[in-house]
Amino acid sequence: MRFIFFFFICYASLFAQNQYPKEYFRSPLDIPLQLSGNFGELRPNHFHAGFDLKTQKMEGLNVYAVADGYISRIKISTFGYGKAIYITHPNGFTSVYGHLKFAVPKIEKYIKANQYKEKTFEIDIFPKPEELVIKNGDIIAFSGNTGGSDGPHLHFEIRDTQSEKVINPMFFNYGSQIKDTKKPIVTNLMVYPLDKNSVANLSQNPMMLNLTLQSDGSYLAEKVLANGKIGFGINTYDVYDVAWDRNGVYKIQSFLNGRFSFGYQFDTFSFDEARYVNALIDYPRYKKMSQRVQKLFMKQPYNLSIIQPDGNNGIIEVLPNMTQMCRIEVSDFNDNKTIVSIPIQYSSATATDHSQVQETPYLVKNNKEYNFEKDNMSVFIPAGTFYEDFYLDFDVKDSVLYFHNDDVAVHTNFVVSIQDSVATDKQKEKMFIASVEGKKRGYNPTRRNKYTFTTYTKNLGQFVLALDTVAPKITIPKSIEGKWLTDQKSIRLSIKDELSGVKQYNGYLNGQWILFEYDYKTRMLTHTFDDAIVAEGKNDLKVEVSDNVGNSTIFETQFFRSQKQ
Repeated sequence: MRFIFFFFICYASLFAQNQYPKEYFRSPLDIPLQLSGNFGELRPNHFHAGFDLKTQKMEGLNVYAVADGYISRIKISTFGYGKAIYITHPNGFTSVYGHLKFAVPKIEKYIKANQYKEKTFEIDIFPKPEELVIKNGDIIAFSGNTGGSDGPHLHFEIRDTQSEKVINPMFFNYGSQIKDTKKPIVTNLMVYPLDKNSVANLSQNPMMLNLTLQSDGSYLAEKVLANGKIGFGINTYDVYDVAWDRNGVYKIQSFLNGRFSFGYQFDTFSFDEARYVNALIDYPRYKKMSQRVQKLFMKQPYNLSIIQPDGNNGIIEVLPNMTQMCRIEVSDFNDNKTIVSIPIQYSSATATDHSQVQETPYLVKNNKEYNFEKDNMSVFIPAGTFYEDFYLDFDVKDSVLYFHNDDVAVHTNFVVSIQDSVATDKQKEKMFIASVEGKKRGYNPTRRNKYTFTTYTKNLGQFVLALDTVAPKITIPKSIEGKWLTDQKSIRLSIKDELSGVKQYNGYLNGQWILFEYDYKTRMLTHTFDDAIVAEGKNDLKVEVSDNVGNSTIFETQFFRSQKQ
């Protein structure tokens, strides 16, 4: 039965590689492809959905349509992919291009027309098939650094048009353009005792195992002396020949005594699954040490389609009179492989390093719902909010709600409610539920029903009711009051709000709404004069910025500009 299951895995992998066209799509760039991030890479709260392609540390490189099709979606966002273009192709796939600087004139005109129509910088529009037809090799935009980008690059994806699942671009022959003869690198290996009766190397807590490099390039781990149920986790990354960026690995598999035990490979997944990255990794270790150790077991199963478990979900039971060998294989897409062997032997020795789990009155089981209340505060937890059972810290002290800490992964929203019957109605209009981190207060989108405030959140920690009566600030780097701006191409202003955060901004030139682009990384608003709204001679500028509880600030100035060159 195990052989049949393993054969099925191998067949499915081979089928996956053969069902995608190899010569249909061209490169989205005209420079050699280099990756700063690959498909499935482990990111905060998600798996990476495509390639991050290097753009030589600059913006403005040509971005090409990888095949014939039509632009089916344009999303302009302050965060996420920033400025992004989606092209639907007749072969059933959609290509995505993110963090763009701006589009070519035809597409940019279409974008701005919609922004002015909706009077907003952020838009999400879906052109009809005949509106923006694209040919293979057309320049559609220029690379940039917009949205949640940490530096200039092009985010590139391929999706199944019907299901919208993302697919590893390597399947479409992009791997042939990226030289890779290097094996994945293993940085550390962990063993996990999985219940209160389990012990591994005299410990009831996760333990790092020493690794010894062998002459054939594989690794031998120190012997695990254990009893009860255990599992393993591995911290690993991949590198390519022309760059040393730490990219994610394609496939990890474990074998117990030569039989398949647990594994996963990054072929395709849906966006609904992306947050399961927090279940796959040792989340507490990640929060404390910024290390993403990938677990090769499921203590409590979760619905991540890339996982291939055996009947024991990768959990190994160490019994008397048994000696076992676990083998872990870490592979990249080109099947460069690093192997780690772990000898396991039964030991009846008791733990000297006892469990660090702190038991509280509140044992939360992940498949049940709960409602916790104290004083004027409550928390409702729907079933499935967490990945595993755990002991929860819950208390209310001095008007602060203490709801555990951030070393437990949260999958779906839970509900925090706080009642206030003391504040005036005017004050309540400016109040919200804030997350507390030291002296900082973070805004949570908050609803109010009379004297009850409610927020839906995935963030554990401390919560309070906060009052924000301070309006946002608008500043201009260099005054333009009464000046001629004939030689300037744009106007830039800085906006910020210290507490609840900026929600909305609008600019007006001579009473007419104008487009301002917002970059949250620099907090800058930018209006370009090529929008052709500016008048000859005197111009009156008005900018209004509002925060999330309705405080607003108005900035007004006057300048002159000549359009005659």
